[in-house]
Amino acid sequence: MNIHQMSVNYAERQDRLMLRVNTQDGQEFRLWLTRRLTGRLWPHLQACVIQLETRNPQVMVSDPAAQHMLTELQRETFLEKADFKTPFASQAMQLPLGEEPILVTDVQLNMHANGALNVVFQDLSGDGASGRSCQLSLQSSLLHGLLHLIDQAMQQANWRLEVPAQSVPNDALDASTPTRPTYSH
Repeated sequence: MNIHQMSVNYAERQDRLMLRVNTQDGQEFRLWLTRRLTGRLWPHLQACVIQLETRNPQVMVSDPAAQHMLTELQRETFLEKADFKTPFASQAMQLPLGEEPILVTDVQLNMHANGALNVVFQDLSGDGASGRSCQLSLQSSLLHGLLHLIDQAMQQANWRLEVPAQSVPNDALDASTPTRPTYSH
């Protein structure tokens, strides 16, 4: 899937975040992220962006403080270049998951050797609409963008879910592990 645009907005009546992803071939994926799921996922996404940024052999750093500084520098560079002003285009020709957003109950994170994070959002709730999923392959720049959008939406929601990235176990970030743990709602 070639991502064209991403949007994360707080839906006050639902008390959820709506993640919308447009692809370059005219598809739109709509996902609900609950507060609980977002709170559990947030530190892992932050740890993954640090891992992606520090994988470059030319800038390898082992010190956690230096890793955080490098990641912050890369984030600032990305945010300066990113276009957050263009409105999200909601004229998608295809809605592969349907008109209604799926309620994300499970997320799988897999780090690939090519420098991308594979994120699988799934609805495994057990109702008639369950079993639907959306898979995103995010390079570090897209992950920075997604984190920025989620952070803005969490601030709007007044969720205050900030969890330090250091709270993620180091073994959960082991790049040699082919599959990453599942984070359930």
